[in-house]
Amino acid sequence: MVQKIDNYIHGAFVPPAADKYMDVHNPADGSVIAQVALSGPEDVEKAVESASKAFKTWSKMTMKARVAIMLKFHALVNEHAKTLADMIVKENGKNVNEALADVAKGNETLEYACSLPQLAQGRTLQVSSQVHCRDKRVSLGVVASIVPFNFPLMVPFWTMPIALVMGNTMILKPSEKVPMTMGYVADLMKQAGVPDGVFTMVQGTKDAVQAIMEHDAVKAVTFVGSSPIAKLVATKCRALNKRCTALGGAKNHLVALEDCEVQGAASDICVSFAGCAGQRCMAASVLLLPPGSHHDELLEKLVAKAAAIQPGSGAGEMGPVIDQPSYSKIMKYIDVAEKDGAKILLDGRSWKDQKGGNWIGPTILMHKSREDKTMCEEVFGPVLSVYACESWEEAVEIENANPFGNAACVYTTNGANADWFLTQFRAAMLGVNIGIPVPREPFSFGGLYGTESKYGDMDITGDGGMEFFSNRIKVTSKWPLQRRKRAADEVTNGSNGKTDHANFAGSM
Repeated sequence: MVQKIDNYIHGAFVPPAADKYMDVHNPADGSVIAQVALSGPEDVEKAVESASKAFKTWSKMTMKARVAIMLKFHALVNEHAKTLADMIVKENGKNVNEALADVAKGNETLEYACSLPQLAQGRTLQVSSQVHCRDKRVSLGVVASIVPFNFPLMVPFWTMPIALVMGNTMILKPSEKVPMTMGYVADLMKQAGVPDGVFTMVQGTKDAVQAIMEHDAVKAVTFVGSSPIAKLVATKCRALNKRCTALGGAKNHLVALEDCEVQGAASDICVSFAGCAGQRCMAASVLLLPPGSHHDELLEKLVAKAAAIQPGSGAGEMGPVIDQPSYSKIMKYIDVAEKDGAKILLDGRSWKDQKGGNWIGPTILMHKSREDKTMCEEVFGPVLSVYACESWEEAVEIENANPFGNAACVYTTNGANADWFLTQFRAAMLGVNIGIPVPREPFSFGGLYGTESKYGDMDITGDGGMEFFSNRIKVTSKWPLQRRKRAADEVTNGSNGKTDHANFAGSM
């Protein structure tokens, strides 16, 4: 009998009210590895009730007291990193090194959250005679995070540790495709001493998400996933006057200049587009090649490195994509590109002969037209589109024209060339010789406002997360000056009438 992944409410795992479940599949072979609860409004109501009750005491604890618990939790995550990584390999398909990195990067955000007592203190300033202004951060209340499948631990940790240290209680809605990892994490939080109700988890799909967003007691919502759903979530939350940050998809462009360091660029581009089977919003999707003499050598090395990757879950191998719908979508993009005249430099469709599972190998396409569908739309798989540009300006024009705004990168050994592209790119997270330019704490993560990569308010990690999960309260004070005359020999200690001979205030 397969494991059932239930909701986690008030410190215990409880079945959904409707007693309905759906299968969770291992993407490597298609086998059923668990069943996850399908929750609805009744389950969300129970979660909110528990979180609201816990908030009353959790928010009154000092931040340092909350951090003391989270430090124990951090140690437990480190202790159980291998177990967590094995779960990620099983339910998500990452190779073992990628899974361990998923855990480590999540725990890095937890480390940042534990530093918040030194970062979240308010400011104070005398603004005029006898008038002082100060601000302080206060928690919001019950908050919620809706997370995707591609990083089963890291993305939940983008929000959960910061939200909790700031004094909120959280309801997490994991992806129904990868519910096992955070189920194990919930047990670790219990062991660390996180009070019941402070962290709550509701499993499920659309019904659970809808109920979470619409509940009056949920004060803020974060979402990471596809752009169409991110837009819907942000629009719904806006209509309810609810704080929201919703991160969507991406179409990230790399530009390799003639002066790039070829060997390093080829290695980095390969990891950028093929790592994690291309299922990450920071993955490279398009490689633009302005005129240059080294591009044949770059492509030759890039194709050779990608072709050497083997299917599997071992270090350096590449795992499957998450499910059959994703598999079919990616295969269709490759087929369409070939039909439109793209030259296939490396064809990952040959991996389809693997026994079971959703296997697609690294694929590199050389396009004749910048308007090809695979050049313009998010594929979310191990597919790299390559296009030879006529100039630097055309490369920037192509990057700027895409509707997303997550990441862009230039490969060069010339600082002035790098600076030129950094001022021209239209994306929020930029790289120089780094194809996955993910900001690390204390810098925050998030796409560019006004694009399909980001909807809503603020960023999701670092100082952006600290700002998102708190209200800034401003206090302006004026105290009347009170004076009373005292004789020199009236300086006393307390009310016992004894002279304080050590007090030289006002004396010489």
